[in-house]
Amino acid sequence: MTDDVAPPIDTGSRLPDLIVLAQEPSSEKRRALLRELTEHFFGAAQRSPAEDALYDAVLTDLTAEMETAVRAELSARFAVSPEAPRGLIRRLANDEVAVADAVLRASTVLTDEDLLGVVRSRGQAHLRAVSERSTVSEAVSDVIVERGDDDTLGVLLRNDGARLSRAASETAVERAKINPALHQAAVERADLPADLLNDMYFVVEARLRQRILEQNAAMDPVLLESALAAGRTRVATDDGALPPDYSECLAYVEELHAAQQLTPTMLARFLRSGSRTSFLIALAKLADVDFHTASQIVEKRELDALAVICKAAGLDRALFLTFAVVILGSEDNAMGKAHGYAMLYAELQRDAAMRTLRFWRMRRGTAAA
Repeated sequence: MTDDVAPPIDTGSRLPDLIVLAQEPSSEKRRALLRELTEHFFGAAQRSPAEDALYDAVLTDLTAEMETAVRAELSARFAVSPEAPRGLIRRLANDEVAVADAVLRASTVLTDEDLLGVVRSRGQAHLRAVSERSTVSEAVSDVIVERGDDDTLGVLLRNDGARLSRAASETAVERAKINPALHQAAVERADLPADLLNDMYFVVEARLRQRILEQNAAMDPVLLESALAAGRTRVATDDGALPPDYSECLAYVEELHAAQQLTPTMLARFLRSGSRTSFLIALAKLADVDFHTASQIVEKRELDALAVICKAAGLDRALFLTFAVVILGSEDNAMGKAHGYAMLYAELQRDAAMRTLRFWRMRRGTAAA
C-alpha cells in the first residue's frame, strides 16, 4: 500500500476488515493501517455511533504504539476536526508536548473537564498551549494562573480570548508588578479591571503609564464607579512605619489648614526648606490621597505621578516646575529633566488626571473605613 490517497471506500464493507488488520503485529503495517484508517474516517460520508466508537477505540490503540512523529502528524490532522474521536483526542492531549500541542491549541472536542485535567497535571509547555486556545474559560484560566510560570502567565494575559476571574486577575497583577516582562501584557489586557490597571501605574514605564491615563480618560463613568467600588474592597494600607516627625508635622499642617494658610505656595516653601514630611502631609491633604502614596511619588521621584496630582488639584505649571526642580535636586541636568516633565504636565488632560487620582484615593478611603 502506498501513501497515495485511496479511492473512497465503502464504510460498511471495509471498516470491519481494517479493524481485523489492527491486530497485525508488524509496526510498519500498523503505521500504514493507521494512515488508511485515518483517511477512511475523514472520507466517510456518514458514520453511525457504533462506527464512531470503533474508530475511536482502534485509532487510540494504534496511536499508542506509534513513534512521536506519527502521533504528532495524527494530532495535527485531528486537531481541526470537530468530529474527531473523543478518546483519541484526550489521549493525544495528554501525550508529550510535541504531540499534544496541536490538539491543546485548537481541538474543540476537548471539554473544560479535559483541559482542567491537563493543566492540573502537565508541565508548562502544555499550559502554554492551552493558554493560546481561541477561548479559555475562567475555570481553566484560574488553574493556569495558579500553576503557570511567568512565561505561561504572559501567554495567557496576551490572549484576549482567555477569560480571567476577578481573583485570577488580582493574582496576575501582583505577579506582573514584580516582573517587567509582564508589564505590557497586563496593561494592554483589554478586560483587566480598571482598578487593577491603575495598580500597575507606579511600576511600569512612561509609555505604559500614558496608556493607563488614556484608558482612564476614555472610561465610561458608570464603569469607573464600578471599578472604584471593586477596588475599595481589596485595597490594603500596610505600607510600613511613618517618619519619626510625622505627628509633629501633621499637627502643624492641620493648624495651617484650619487657618486657611495651607496654600500651594506654602507647599513649595516646605519643599525648599527641607521640611520633607510637612510637604508630604500637605501634598497628601491637597490631593486627598494617603501619606504613603504621596511619599512614594516624591521619594522615588515619580514626577509624572506628581503631575497627575498637581493637574488634578488645579495647580499651575510654574508651581509644578518648582516642585520638579527641587525634587530632582542634584541629579544631572535636573533643570532640563524638570522642563521635560513640565511639558508632560502641560499635555496632561485634567479629566484624565482626576480619574486616575480617584484610584489612588482608594487607599485613603479604605484606611478611613
